[in-house]
Amino acid sequence: MRLVVALTCFLAGCLAQRPHPCKSPSLLSGAITVVSKYMCIMTKHNYKTLTACLQSTQNEKLLVYVQYLYDAIGQRIRLWEQGSYDNKTFIADYLLHYRESAVYNINDFNHTCEKLPLEADFQPLGIPPGASLVGQAVLGSSSGPGEGLLINIWTGDLPEKAGKFLSTVTEFGCIPVSTLFHTDQYGWVVISFLNNIVGISDPSLLNPPNFCPQAEVDPQREPQDFLSLFLKTK
Repeated sequence: MRLVVALTCFLAGCLAQRPHPCKSPSLLSGAITVVSKYMCIMTKHNYKTLTACLQSTQNEKLLVYVQYLYDAIGQRIRLWEQGSYDNKTFIADYLLHYRESAVYNINDFNHTCEKLPLEADFQPLGIPPGASLVGQAVLGSSSGPGEGLLINIWTGDLPEKAGKFLSTVTEFGCIPVSTLFHTDQYGWVVISFLNNIVGISDPSLLNPPNFCPQAEVDPQREPQDFLSLFLKTK
């Protein structure tokens, strides 16, 4: 009987320790890289972490810096890009408002706002139910305290069976680390998350500026999605 009880406790402990699909924190901020045909690096400027993605063609170059705010409760994402394209600098500021099916293209300098159609559904960060565990790994080293990060690697189907994904999150907190997936439009895409912070210091940044609310969606414009804001030609 003692053997049966011990075996039952052992199995229960193993099941409890096995990673399960999880939800990332509802509010996050930090930096991301989106890699398709891009090469990306990270840099620091005025104590802010920025992500630089360089795309080269024969005659032109695109250099982009990106920061993000993520709100799963209100289904909103704010993105800031700055960089240069073909020796010309640009700044882009986007607010993706999924409940409105709209992308706000914001110009704070001119106090103008363009409202574009958003065609994609909101996909919360984390690991969806039905995903399969590939395994656990340690980023860095497991030789000493603080030298490594325990992560879980998952695979599964994209919404509407659009393809496969391979996602990595932290074991503790379900903080996103990276996601690899394939789409017909962009091919293989890798999204990496850097310097994540749980919470948002200024939630008002997830609302359109006061010069935006009356803007109407331009039905003649091409619908946008999350990736098109990074990977389209500037």
